[in-house]
Amino acid sequence: MKKIISTNPAKNYEIIGEVDVSSDEEIIQKVALANKAKLKWKELGVKKRIEILAPLYGKFEAKKDEFAALITKEMGKPITQSKGEVQEVVSDIKWFLENGEKALSNEITYEDKESLHQIVYEPFGVAAVITPWNYPLDMFVWGGIPNLIAGNTVVYKISEECPLVGKLIEEVMSSGNLPEGVFAEIYGGGDIGRKLATSDVDLIWFTGSTLAGKDLYKIAAEKFIKAILEMGGSSPAVLFEDIDLVNVIPEIYAERFSNCGQVCDATKRLIVHESIYHEVVEKLEKEIQKKTVGDPDDEKTDLGSLVAERQLKLIKEQVEDAKEKGAKVIHVGQIPENLKGAFYVPTLLTNVDRNMRVWKEEVFGPVLPIMSFKTEEEAIALANDTVYGLGSRIYSKDLNCAKRVASKIDAGTVEINNVSRWLHCNPFGGFKNSGMGREHGTVGFRELCQIKVIAMQK
Repeated sequence: MKKIISTNPAKNYEIIGEVDVSSDEEIIQKVALANKAKLKWKELGVKKRIEILAPLYGKFEAKKDEFAALITKEMGKPITQSKGEVQEVVSDIKWFLENGEKALSNEITYEDKESLHQIVYEPFGVAAVITPWNYPLDMFVWGGIPNLIAGNTVVYKISEECPLVGKLIEEVMSSGNLPEGVFAEIYGGGDIGRKLATSDVDLIWFTGSTLAGKDLYKIAAEKFIKAILEMGGSSPAVLFEDIDLVNVIPEIYAERFSNCGQVCDATKRLIVHESIYHEVVEKLEKEIQKKTVGDPDDEKTDLGSLVAERQLKLIKEQVEDAKEKGAKVIHVGQIPENLKGAFYVPTLLTNVDRNMRVWKEEVFGPVLPIMSFKTEEEAIALANDTVYGLGSRIYSKDLNCAKRVASKIDAGTVEINNVSRWLHCNPFGGFKNSGMGREHGTVGFRELCQIKVIAMQK
């Protein structure tokens, strides 16, 4: 039987475990059980489903430390950030459980003396939920829990980069006394995800790369089923000349370099008014110098490793392309000699142009290209100069200017002046090659449902 070998990218790729790759027969069997269970799961109703799922909140909370340690081992994410992810997961589960019934309740659209018209939200059936490695537990909760609350049965595949986190998820879910077939998990790479998507499922819920997402979208089109896709991003941050850099620079650092820059919605292109350009670069360099690249197990570490050697290779190629085309490469700090693995020093790039890979492609690592602008129109053009459209950020004391720019940026979310949109009630998703559909909030719940209108006599 084929194995997935899990390695620690921050400890010279030492082997930490292995997991069996799911066979074709196993996938067929688990999908068949999910189909067998879907009608009964639907007919329980949202209130009863939430009652059954509610104990999972405590079960995941009880495993917080174990999950955090495992995420750090498989990903190279600093332990403090892994703990933050797990704490957020617990908060997510709580919100979904507390708000699912309200989000999915019937809506009266019209009523008179003789008739009643209402919208009913019904599940699709079996959901194939496929998630990435950068927030392995969080992405499972985003995709898995709302689907189950909405009444879909779930067959789940986690990224091959973190199969041990997947096994721990399966352990917790299996202890939840869910009816047979309501939840199952499979393991493997992109080929296994594709086999799951082409099997007898009714919905594809995916977070991951644009390349994989587009392939799954084609499968969904052939099957004529719905696909909810949250894919890559190259989010811009636009800094106007009137901002207070004391407050903005730490925010820019966090938005670019958290999780070693491996965040779909991280700030990946910094667009700065020419009058403050050099000051921004200088202050960012000083901010990064305060941070520690180190062993992810150490609570003092700010930046750990990338997830895998292939990711390190890609980052090096993108930066080398920029250098060859005239960019100035500013490596800030250094990697301790005792660390071996997928480490890359945080890097700023100046003298950037639009033909460089770091501008045109998604950069999934601790590298930030910086360009200047003169006019508001130029800033908007640079912000939209991408095939992606996931997130964006605007910094200006002139709120009229900020709102005007926000209305012209092609992205699913816009943050103005350090106000985070990461509230559970806010839907999340992108424009263009960043995907389609939304997650989170009432909108996210309803994305998982068929919308039926029932009109009847009183």
